[in-house]
Amino acid sequence: MSIIKFLDEFTSENLNKKTSSRRDALGTFSNLGKKAALASIPFGLASMSNKAKAATMFQTNDAVGALQLALTLEYLEADFYLKALNSNVLDEDTSGKANAIYEQISMHESAHVTLLEDTLMSLGETPVDEPTFDFTVGGTFDPFNENGAGQATAYAQLLALAQAFEDTGVRAYKGQAGALMGNDQLLTAALQIHSVEARHASEIRRLRGLQGWITRDNRGPNMPPQTQAVYNGEENLTQGGVDVSTLGDGDPFSIDASTQAYDEILTGSEAETIASLFIQS
Repeated sequence: MSIIKFLDEFTSENLNKKTSSRRDALGTFSNLGKKAALASIPFGLASMSNKAKAATMFQTNDAVGALQLALTLEYLEADFYLKALNSNVLDEDTSGKANAIYEQISMHESAHVTLLEDTLMSLGETPVDEPTFDFTVGGTFDPFNENGAGQATAYAQLLALAQAFEDTGVRAYKGQAGALMGNDQLLTAALQIHSVEARHASEIRRLRGLQGWITRDNRGPNMPPQTQAVYNGEENLTQGGVDVSTLGDGDPFSIDASTQAYDEILTGSEAETIASLFIQS
């Protein structure tokens, strides 16, 4: 079964449930976190049965599969930034900085799509088809202000989703590195993109007034609680068998710095589950 078919089935099974109206589900992220609608849609978390499906239906432990997963994530990001630029929501930032950053990242993501497609085709593989994405997650979000959330709320959601997507991408690329070992062409393509995704993540976080790195498993302020799955595991203090928190003086800042200094992976199934929430068909 292809990744798109798997993700589509997961999405259809989990997102076609309406527990509240779209307008009721929108508003500030603090209010969103209190709503039952959001509680019923755990961002990035699947049931055990869905995790089992991911393990058996789509194997990302091979190089081509890993690159197909990367391509799906790049499709998602490329489409997201194009729609953001076409929505006029970025005009909420009157300085023009947000729009300029999104324009640059949009070009990067489109270039990433082309590179991955061309690399796969050069190996005689057919790239997965681009899905149709729903960035509202069934009406939970309104990042393009299509459903009346209001410009300020839509802008906050637009930045928060960008942060979650970029942080997902960084961890997902790292998570697939092992599957690409032994195939220099695919590993090179992935590494060329990985570092740029990290720069995107830092740029978006700074646009939101945050530090450019992740501290412990903190998703940051004004992020929907459903994005927590993107950050789970980042609190890890053991690197190469060494407790890195012992390398400092042991105070809370040293522990924070110890987690900031290292990134953790997302497995293929974890990355698929996060992406699946936004795949409509």
